[in-house]
Amino acid sequence: MKRKSYIQEKKYGHRITPSVVLCLFALCLLPFAYAAGPKKKARADERVDMIHSDELYYDMYGPNPTAQIVKGNVVFSHKGGVLKCDSAYFFQEQNSVRAMGHVRYVQGDTLSLTCERGFYDGQIQIMEARRNVVLKHRTQTLYTDSLNYDRLWGNAYFYDGGKLVDGKDQLVSDWGTYNTATKEAVFYYHVVMLSDGQRVETDTLHYDTKTSQAHVLGPSVITKDSMVINTRNGIFDNKNDKSQLFDRSTVVNEGKTITGDTLLYDKTTGDANGFGNVIYVDTKNKNELYGDILYYNEKTGNGFATKNALVKDYSQDDTLYVHGDSIKLFTYNIDTDSVYRRVHCYNKVRAYRVDLQAMCDSLVADSRDSCMIMYNDPIVWNEGRQVLGEMIKVYSSDSTIRQAHVIGQALSIEKCDDEEHYNQISANVLDAYFAEGALRDIEAVGNVRIIYYPIDEKDSSLMFLNYTETDTMRTSLTADRQLDRIWTSKHVSDMYPMSQIPTDKFKLPMFAWFEELRPKDKNDIFVWRGKDESQKLKPTTRGEAPRQRLKIQDE
Repeated sequence: MKRKSYIQEKKYGHRITPSVVLCLFALCLLPFAYAAGPKKKARADERVDMIHSDELYYDMYGPNPTAQIVKGNVVFSHKGGVLKCDSAYFFQEQNSVRAMGHVRYVQGDTLSLTCERGFYDGQIQIMEARRNVVLKHRTQTLYTDSLNYDRLWGNAYFYDGGKLVDGKDQLVSDWGTYNTATKEAVFYYHVVMLSDGQRVETDTLHYDTKTSQAHVLGPSVITKDSMVINTRNGIFDNKNDKSQLFDRSTVVNEGKTITGDTLLYDKTTGDANGFGNVIYVDTKNKNELYGDILYYNEKTGNGFATKNALVKDYSQDDTLYVHGDSIKLFTYNIDTDSVYRRVHCYNKVRAYRVDLQAMCDSLVADSRDSCMIMYNDPIVWNEGRQVLGEMIKVYSSDSTIRQAHVIGQALSIEKCDDEEHYNQISANVLDAYFAEGALRDIEAVGNVRIIYYPIDEKDSSLMFLNYTETDTMRTSLTADRQLDRIWTSKHVSDMYPMSQIPTDKFKLPMFAWFEELRPKDKNDIFVWRGKDESQKLKPTTRGEAPRQRLKIQDE
């Protein structure tokens, strides 16, 4: 290394000897040293050392009279770090360097920093880099125009916009930090993260480069393909394709929306779980699923909801609400043209629609035949009619009821207009057929008993009571629920004038009117009211055929 130290003497035109130069330079520095006050000198092992420069000189009349001015292939070293540049001001007393032109700082074999100009303070070990700053640490690269690097803590701060590139992940923000020790970054204001087709926009983002895990805070929007996520607190594991959303987040994907206090998603397994007032909305099929706990797998199509579980169907003019302790969803032949689903709702099931109410212990709905089966003391109400039995099957077309099949101890009761008398049918099996949601035909089979009150067309009064016993009965009703025609097999029938009806003929032996159990509105389905133990149906069992007893005669 060549060191040039010289002062031009204009008067005599001679070169002054090096010893005289040093004396004069020391005298010139005395006023500056006195004004600055005493300085704590760095120990020999803490000093910034100049390793090389092509030129070195002082300018006592310039802006930095205490600085050594070095130019050409400048190299400094400090505590294992190497600083290179085109030129620099070296403040040896202050243990600092102001570097300019092609500045490059290298620390070990894992970290390098380049910029157009910089200032390094050896006392506090901070590097201030400006203009076209590029910080490389292992596989991570940070781009910015203003960066301060703290060697003691391994923190890099940028405050004039920056971009971090980590493999497939890219992050930009107005300002932020990156720690070379923990390999964690924090980004603030107008943060945008791009990762494998996913775009994250947020106010604050914590990013762990070791795990490729991002944590967003504040109003955030995440988009990928057709999926849009809105959250205020979310963790995204980009390496394992997992997401954790908190603080009432929402996920929208292809017409389906899920909202919950906590949402967990694993793309690899297809598991999507929600906790805390979870709402699943399918706008395409016009139905919703609610529950405090919800599990769903998008690969199998199987799901489970419990705790305040609720299903809403608004495919028709009136919305259907169904509640039970738990709801299970099973999907068969998924991703095929023959896909179908089955829903199990069990324990304390209640349903409400303006024109239809129901309750039972459990139900199963199958999309193949649009059939809903209700088990264990089911009751269905339609306007002034009540139907109950051991099992009720309801068939629908386009979410509109077309048939109700009642099996075992079937009982249909309709309240008359006078609110005191009831039309009644009991049988082993009862079928009710509907047209446009209105009851039109009834077929009863097995031990059929009927109580019916014909209506006088003149004044709409009840004319008499007709009591019938038969094995099979078919009736048709008009649009206003009046009897149009009736057919029975061999039967026994009695007629009683309204004033001469025996007390025991007003009601069938099985008569039971459960108006107090009927759901009153959509909120009432969450309040369970069941039958008393004495009112519950005892399931009938088919009797065994009598054994033949043949008398063997002796030959």
